[in-house]
Amino acid sequence: MGSTFHGIIAFALLAGLLVIGSLLRSRLGFLRASLIPGSIVAGVIGFALLSLGWIPGYGPSDFTTLAFHFFTLSFMSLCLTGSPKPAVGEARQGILGGGLWLTLIWTASLGAQAVIGYALMAGYDLLSGSDLSPLLGAIVTHGFTQGPGQALTYGTIWENDYGIANAAQVGVIFASLGFVAAFVVGVPAARYFLKRGMNANRESTLDDDFIAGFHKPTSRPSAGKQVSHSGTVDSLAWHVGLLGLAYVITYVWLTVMQPLVGGNQVLSVFFSYNLFFIHGLTVCVLMRLVIDRCGWADKVDDDTLKRITSGSVDFMVVATLMSIQISVLASLLVPIAIVTVVITLVTFLGAMAIGRLSGRLGPERAVTAFGCCCGSTGTGLLLLRMLDADFSTSVPKELAFFNIAIIVVNIPTLFFIAPIAPTLSTWQYLAIFGGYFMLMLVCVPLLMKWQRSRGVSNASLQEANPS
Repeated sequence: MGSTFHGIIAFALLAGLLVIGSLLRSRLGFLRASLIPGSIVAGVIGFALLSLGWIPGYGPSDFTTLAFHFFTLSFMSLCLTGSPKPAVGEARQGILGGGLWLTLIWTASLGAQAVIGYALMAGYDLLSGSDLSPLLGAIVTHGFTQGPGQALTYGTIWENDYGIANAAQVGVIFASLGFVAAFVVGVPAARYFLKRGMNANRESTLDDDFIAGFHKPTSRPSAGKQVSHSGTVDSLAWHVGLLGLAYVITYVWLTVMQPLVGGNQVLSVFFSYNLFFIHGLTVCVLMRLVIDRCGWADKVDDDTLKRITSGSVDFMVVATLMSIQISVLASLLVPIAIVTVVITLVTFLGAMAIGRLSGRLGPERAVTAFGCCCGSTGTGLLLLRMLDADFSTSVPKELAFFNIAIIVVNIPTLFFIAPIAPTLSTWQYLAIFGGYFMLMLVCVPLLMKWQRSRGVSNASLQEANPS
């Protein structure tokens, strides 16, 4: 039985580090003041322990897989959650409009990050005399806006098929640094909005519990209701079982489809296990539709699913930070640092500027979009949780629409261009991704005009903060 423990202990390490990181975050004054989540603290500790070789028998690759699957679970559980009652600000701007704003910001970021990352790495080569591929800078857009799974996917293709050395690991490093950047910059931004009461959900405030990291015994909120009798099945086990069923359906679907599309490179990428979360998200949306149509909604507790979503995000962040290989990071530290700092600054300014135009939920969308553009949608959810603790606004549902919309809008870049990027000339690559960025800027006034036609004023952000 000893051979069966390796993967289980890897998960146990994540869980144990999450406990340690959360306790340190609640005990150390500078961590409390920063409001950085315990998952980030845990991930940094885990990365340090692995880099020092203090976790015998385990390496970064053991946690890359866990990061991928927790990322997938976070989305699947979110999409299995039922539609909320009319939410704060939802009457003024529906899920569709908010989702379009998030899609616009994300797509603009995808293009801008690719161009800037490519240019910065080419400039570094020119000034330093090194011979690095500019695509090692461009892959920042897949690490930041798409996360570790997609960065690993494209990086592996570039590395194995086109000889771009260390592309996969550099992508994972950018994804990990994206998580750090999201919280180093995103948390202060969220705190700014909270202090000024600019968030729509007034239940989310910088109270003592928020700062301490743990609720007092007298103020602990409910974590959901039990829908099944424990004599039959525990309610938590029931909800995990629903996700497990969706996972199996998705896996079988991909297993059946892969041989059928094997001759087409683009479809092979789309139906690969690396894009499992897209298919899993769709399966969960369909499952929820069946549940609601058949009158089984009383057998699903949405608050429990929200807890699974939030917990999966926490585990994903820890696992991603522990996926960094210190040797690759050390050898490329200077160019990686330059690209990371510049991309973080540009992404933040862009998300804040466009987010402010999106209506009354502008602060929530700006912070969420910045998080999504610095690692994954899971990061955006973590930052959103600061402004909307119980996910009562429409923004979480906008994220579900957004995750489908960004795939549709970016099919040319993600499925046709990204896999074969090393075959393109410099100007071809820059024209394609730069063109997408410019197209999104053109769409900003068009979306504002459509927004006004629905009776949503651009001044509504200020209306949310009359002071």
